[in-house]
Amino acid sequence: MKKIKAYFQEVHNELVNKTSWPTWAELQNSAIVVMVASLIIAGIVYVMDFSFDTLLEWFYKKLY
Repeated sequence: MKKIKAYFQEVHNELVNKTSWPTWAELQNSAIVVMVASLIIAGIVYVMDFSFDTLLEWFYKKLY
């Protein structure tokens, strides 16, 4: 039981004293970057899906 208590005390000490947490501004900037990157990737995937759909539809119409 002492080992478990010591473990949690060490974890708490590490999180409070040794971990560097981002500031609110850094956190907001990172969130914006992630959102923009997600939108760009979603747009690319949409364009690829639409292109392949159109290409395959054209191909199947020519085939039959």
